[in-house]
Amino acid sequence: MSAALPQRRFPWLQYWLGFAVIVLLAVWPLVSVLISASIAESHGCRLDEGSAHACIVWGSDWGGVLYTMAVMGWLMLATLPLGGGALLVWIVVLAIHYLAWRKQEFGA
Repeated sequence: MSAALPQRRFPWLQYWLGFAVIVLLAVWPLVSVLISASIAESHGCRLDEGSAHACIVWGSDWGGVLYTMAVMGWLMLATLPLGGGALLVWIVVLAIHYLAWRKQEFGA
């Protein structure tokens, strides 16, 4: 009689953490634009890509910070395609690793 080897679990947590990091980095410029737009709108400030405008938030001028956050939206031109490519690589690596794990674990 041979004792059955304990089955190892597939490392789903590491793959989901990697997925979350890729998505977060890809959409961060969009989040920055949405936050800056909502702060400017809620305080009645003008926000555009032409120049920084004075915006008083909690007693201090946040115009430059909001302008910088809004202009970061242009970074999406790089982060969204790179994030999409990284997700494709992530899917391929996940599929290859999962199929190899199944074959080793179940002898398929």
